Amino acid sequence: MSPSPVTVRTITREEHLDFVAGRPSVSFLQTPAWAQVKAEWGSESVGWIDASGQVVGAALVLYRQVPKVRRYLAYLPEGPVLPWVDAGADLGAWLEPLAAHLKAKKAFGIRMGPPVVTRRWHAATVKAAVADPALGTLGEVPADVNDAAALAVADRLQDLGWRRLATEGGFSAGQPQYNFWLPLADADGTPRTEEQVLAGMNQLWRRNIRKAAKAGVDVTLGGRDDLEAFHRVYVETAERDHFTPRPLSYFLTMWDALTGEDPDRMRLYLAHHEGDLVAATTLVRVGTHAWYSYGASTSAKREVRGSNAVQWQMMRDALAAGATVYDLRGITDTLDPDDPHVGLIQFKVGTGGEAVEYLGEWDLPLNRPLYAAFTAYMRRRG
Repeated sequence: MSPSPVTVRTITREEHLDFVAGRPSVSFLQTPAWAQVKAEWGSESVGWIDASGQVVGAALVLYRQVPKVRRYLAYLPEGPVLPWVDAGADLGAWLEPLAAHLKAKKAFGIRMGPPVVTRRWHAATVKAAVADPALGTLGEVPADVNDAAALAVADRLQDLGWRRLATEGGFSAGQPQYNFWLPLADADGTPRTEEQVLAGMNQLWRRNIRKAAKAGVDVTLGGRDDLEAFHRVYVETAERDHFTPRPLSYFLTMWDALTGEDPDRMRLYLAHHEGDLVAATTLVRVGTHAWYSYGASTSAKREVRGSNAVQWQMMRDALAAGATVYDLRGITDTLDPDDPHVGLIQFKVGTGGEAVEYLGEWDLPLNRPLYAAFTAYMRRRG
């Protein structure tokens, strides 16, 4: 698919939003609102413009400055939004104008994460792989679906001078290369029913959902004022699971930015049992793609299975909103039973979904000495 000819320029927030609204799915990290969440970075909406003046591709670019130098890394998380596979041999005609535009903006390098899924592993395959002691990583397991056209994009990027970022334990430096999706529609686009989604789960998930209902767990939607309660439980979860929690201000900013762009872009779900908040989650949706983004649960009353109740309600609401994918976000590729990350796969595979592999994140150095210095600086920071 040739863009002939195409140019890249700054576009307005309105042009960017119109482009996003005209597509079935765009990562929420590529919406204009995400620039407000990442306010410590500079930002710009850029568009690919065809000969008729139409916006035919778009990206949110985040700029990170090198200390003491007015030069920037241009980061496009889970973007840009382009016809990656259809571009074929003409991919350079899309990316070279981008590089020229960002170089003029004093970028010394570009980092992007093409939203291209290359391989998929169904739940049964993942479950069997986790149980096989001879396997160490998901990458060793033959995929159920290999997208040859998507895999070919990697070859074209290499030919154009882009470098794939190394991953450690399946986690890349930025966004995860492996995610877990629960399809909410069949391959032909036919929406699944709640009964079909429930039937695809394993016995433990179904039993826990029933247990929560029987215990009287009540799941409701919260508003901005409820984020403080969510955050209390989130901090408790962080202490229990040994991760560093984000501050409440982050979630308030995220709420204001995303709901300011679209009142239904972000939702807060609260699960109560006999008046006690036992679990809380956030859901983000852009078009037909819904993301479970943050979750929290109390240590008390875990037996009422508030976490399963709130997940099931988010899945049902995503279905009702016409979503085709319920995205449970990142997993690592480890199958090592001694690796604590394997528990994440075991939890998510119970939904009956599939593990998906993205093309990963890629860099294009525009100023090699500065790019090398920045890379060394970030490596030291860890």
